[in-house]
Amino acid sequence: MATVELTKDNFEAIVRGNDVVFVDFWAEWCGPCRMFGPVFEAASAEHPDLVFAKVNTEEQPELAGAFNVMSIPTLMAFREQVVLYAEPGALPAKHFGELIEQVMAVDMDEVHREIAERHADHDHDHDQSH
Repeated sequence: MATVELTKDNFEAIVRGNDVVFVDFWAEWCGPCRMFGPVFEAASAEHPDLVFAKVNTEEQPELAGAFNVMSIPTLMAFREQVVLYAEPGALPAKHFGELIEQVMAVDMDEVHREIAERHADHDHDHDQSH
């Protein structure tokens, strides 16, 4: 599957509608982004079952702002709508491949349990303050 161009209009649908989404925040003028582009494209060809999406920060400043993207390229990995990875910097193909494997290996039941516990703790703290 080729990379998908993400906009503020389709972002939520893509992230909600797919189990795994890798997002590359980039811009035309950014040298490291242009170097990482082919690595990202190659990974999308190697993993047709996953979604690889790109956000042009020049055209989609709201999305970049929503995710506090300060420098590009920034790579994010969503799995079941949870951000598992969000780091600036272009990755070499080998490291990107390893990251994809790590994201696929995460026990999402455990992640969702931790998130639920964090919310429960937060709600509990909130109750205490009254």
